[in-house]
Amino acid sequence: MAPSVGIKDVAKQAGVSVGTVSNVINRPNMVSEETRDRVQSAIERLGYVRSESARQLRAGHSRIMALLVLDMGNPFFVDVARGAERAARDAGLRVMMCNSSQSPSVEADYLSLFAEQRVRGVLLTPADATGRNIEGFRRHEIPFVLVDRVADGTTECSVSVDDVVGGALAVRHLLEAGHRSVAYVSGQPELNQVQDRRTGALQALAEAGLPADALRELPAKRLDVAAGRDAAGRLLGLADRPTAVFCANDLLALGVLQEMYAAGVRVPEDMAIVGYDDIEFAAAAAVPLTSVRQPAIAMGTLAAELLLEEIESTDGRSHQHRRVVLQPELVVRRSSLAPR
Repeated sequence: MAPSVGIKDVAKQAGVSVGTVSNVINRPNMVSEETRDRVQSAIERLGYVRSESARQLRAGHSRIMALLVLDMGNPFFVDVARGAERAARDAGLRVMMCNSSQSPSVEADYLSLFAEQRVRGVLLTPADATGRNIEGFRRHEIPFVLVDRVADGTTECSVSVDDVVGGALAVRHLLEAGHRSVAYVSGQPELNQVQDRRTGALQALAEAGLPADALRELPAKRLDVAAGRDAAGRLLGLADRPTAVFCANDLLALGVLQEMYAAGVRVPEDMAIVGYDDIEFAAAAAVPLTSVRQPAIAMGTLAAELLLEEIESTDGRSHQHRRVVLQPELVVRRSSLAPR
């Protein structure tokens, strides 16, 4: 193994002091252009890579902002990460995106890792509805912001979408199209987002004078395409099958759409479908999917900005925690358009 190149080697090669090399790396505006060019040439010739662990030890924290989401396979969270990454880069930080797989135990492991790595802050979509993981992490005094969830029972900042309004938008649209029995393909009941979207759906039914049992809930163990296919199989087996289905996210809806197509059920003529999130694949589906749009990139950007604001507060009290609640938007496409 070749010996590692240190900052002293760069200084010797460039004919400058170690302090000057440090300034070129960390505070380049303090060094003349000619000196910067000489030091950068030495860095490139020697292949020097600075030790982040050493810098972190001196500073007491890293330059990393962590983002822990429920499912990295969901394009919604990819868009959240894009927004967060944009804001973090502008502040000289980088984003480390991690996946809890909707598992409280995996979430707890990652929160411990973030504390060990002394990350600057965390953007978190919680998998543990009990709040125990958050309570344990809070003791490390690392700032965090909740994303895609209202901060119920906490004092920290949060950025979310009004999912009650979103659920009402979806089912109100189906009722206006003439449907009187709607299936709700939900996810894990402990997730606030799933509960709130169901609450909105029931509100829309009540507004129309319909009973709560006009909403037939089909729980799904996960919020992915495979779970959507499974729920659709159960839906097709119902004797009094609803004529429309509202899904807690677009991945579930795409799974339902696949299963309907495989069973010869026409969408939207025989079964209308509405999803949630409006991921890119929704518009590109074989039958373009009606969906409730969440401003995912804006959510990530706003959450990162709130976190940066707290990180940069000097006395720990100048930062005011805030709950930001954005509004969803219904995007109507062919999957729900057939008149009844």
